[in-house]
Amino acid sequence: MENNENLKFESLYLKNQVCFPTYAVANKILRRYQPLLKELDLTYTQYITMMVMWEKRKVNEKDLVEALYLKANTLTELLKKLKKKGYIDIEKDKEDKRNIVIVLTDKGLALREKAVNIPSCIYQDHWLSDEEFILFKGLLDKMLKGNW
Repeated sequence: MENNENLKFESLYLKNQVCFPTYAVANKILRRYQPLLKELDLTYTQYITMMVMWEKRKVNEKDLVEALYLKANTLTELLKKLKKKGYIDIEKDKEDKRNIVIVLTDKGLALREKAVNIPSCIYQDHWLSDEEFILFKGLLDKMLKGNW
């Protein structure tokens, strides 16, 4: 009886979960970012927002929500903080006043120089071969694009 019960609930064992190692690895990665981002006075979510801004320079708020997989209200507070730091401006779209446009400032662009080495610091710490890292990143991207 006990053996059948173990089999019945085996899917609930922590060691059999996809969610747990994903969560644990994400936490390890975020902890590795913390000292690097502290030097820039950025949180991780502010950092990923700035990465989009460094790439795009000007972006619609809705597009930023989609790019970052954040909720609009979470992004709104985050943007206010980045604006207060002088890294972005928040404007109404000139063609459609209902849309909000985020614009990178010169100060925000200058921050990019201080952040340029962060990805290589993280990449050096991942303990995967180059091929494994590329595969891992590809699988994560595929999962993000899936409908669930």
